[in-house]
This record gives sequence, C-alpha cells and structure tokens, in this order.
Amino acid sequence: MYQRVRTVLIALLTLIAALPAAAIAAAAASKPVIRIGYVQSWSSNVASANVVAAVIHDGLGYPVKLLSLDAGPMWEGVARGRLDAIVSAWLPNTHRAYYEKLWPDVIDLGPNLIGTRIGLVVPDYVPIDSIGQLAAYRNRFRGRIIGIDPGAGIMMKTQEAIRRYGLHFRLIQSSGAAMTAMLARAERHHRWIVVTGWTPHWMWAKWKLKYLKDPKDVYGKGGYIGTVVSRRLPHKAMPVLLFLKRFYWTSADMNAVMLDIRAGTRPAVAARRWLADHPALVDRWLGESAPGAQTPRPAPRP
Repeated sequence: MYQRVRTVLIALLTLIAALPAAAIAAAAASKPVIRIGYVQSWSSNVASANVVAAVIHDGLGYPVKLLSLDAGPMWEGVARGRLDAIVSAWLPNTHRAYYEKLWPDVIDLGPNLIGTRIGLVVPDYVPIDSIGQLAAYRNRFRGRIIGIDPGAGIMMKTQEAIRRYGLHFRLIQSSGAAMTAMLARAERHHRWIVVTGWTPHWMWAKWKLKYLKDPKDVYGKGGYIGTVVSRRLPHKAMPVLLFLKRFYWTSADMNAVMLDIRAGTRPAVAARRWLADHPALVDRWLGESAPGAQTPRPAPRP
C-alpha cells in the first residue's frame, strides 16, 4: 500500500496540474478533513505547514484545512481537538508555558527540526555584543526592541529579559513581516536596531546579523521545533499520524522553502516544488511504519 502511495505522491508533485480536479476531490471525499494550525506571521511555520499539508493531501488523500491563529489559540486548538496537528512547537524554551499547561491533552511526536535558537538580534555593524550593553546605548536604539505578535513565546521571553537586565526599553508588538520590514529599513540606512530574532529564518541569509550574548540565560541554549497532535488523531486518521511521526527535515530544507516564498512564490506552490525535488525524503516519510509508531504516547510530564 505504501509503495503505491509513494508512487502517486511523486507523480502528483511533479505533474499536479495535469491531474483532473474531480479525481482528487473524489479520493478525499471519503476521508475526514485534517486541520493544521499555524501562525501566518512566522515564515518558518508557513513553510512547514504547507509542506505537511501537501503530503497529507496529495500523498495520503485527505482533505486539509490550514488555520492561521496566534500561538496561544493554536496550542489550545490542538489540546481541545479543534485542530489535529501543529508542526511549530518551539521547545523546550519558547513555548514552555503552553506545553506545561496543556501537555496532558496532546500527543508529543517529538522534533521535526533540531537546531533552533531565539534571542535579541542586531545588525553586525552595531558595536555591542551583549544584552546588558543595550542600556548604555538606549538613545541609539530609540529605547525600543522591535518584536512580533504578542502571543509569541519569544515576546514573553523578551519581557523577562527587559526585567532581568534592567532595561528601560519598550517592546514593540508587530508581526514577523513588520519586524523584518523595519530591519530592512534600518539596514538600508545603517541605523541601529534591535529585534526579536530566531533561527531558522530567511533574514540570516539576507543580512549580516548577530545574536546578543545572554549571560543570564533568559532565552535558553537552543532547542527544536516539534510536532504536537490532538489525542483524537490516532482514531481519526492513523496514516496521517504515522506520517507526522516520521516528518523530519533540516534548517537548510526549511530555508529553501522560506526563500522561495520570500521571492514571491505562493506557499503551497513553493512547498510542492520543494517536495518534487526531494522524492527520497518523501519516500522515507511515507515508508513503512517506524518501530512503535502505531502506539504514540501522550506528552511526558514537563
């Protein structure tokens, strides 16, 4: 069965436009809709959500609905069963508060990308290296740290950093897109700016940037992006659960999709283009079940 699924998926990814829409609709009609939550302003989340949606729809034959939410409602949605999955659980630090509150109500499938980092970021031309040095240059930074959407874990961590380092700075709420737009203007005019930043993100390929050292360890030492699913998913769509358990890629993989989207390609098209170029990886994701995959465990106690 899986061999047939893999063959169909690769054909769909390379020749998707040639398939009759009626045939695709008929295949999905008998299966439940898989609801995946994501945050529109997180470029990394847009990339990963569209990649898994394409595999679930084109390869496994399930209709998929992507739902854009803030981080808090996204976590609540998967815990309450309104969402089937998220592939953007930044752990163990960024989303710790959500995880500690909701872990009994979700299934944690583990990392789908290892090597994340969050913190305060400045252009490489700004001659400071530590968060503690921000206080001495408050006027150069206009007393502002440019943030993203208020529900993001990095915003909570930055409020903590402001308190622990004694900074008289305002944390500006915006979005991922607004933050990078302000960073672009600052870079263009060689102005000082400090933003909430993370890895992976396409901005590291665009500009020379650096993290400010964090001796108080507010932001943690790095981590991973995890896949978290509803406890109802094993009963609703076991093939989807097995795929999500095997879904794993690298920062380089994600960056390729993010940069394609950044260049103007629609996210769904960028995802399918990348998948068509990586049939061996798709084959592993849709291969035979990994040991123990049929019996996923609830999330461990934090």
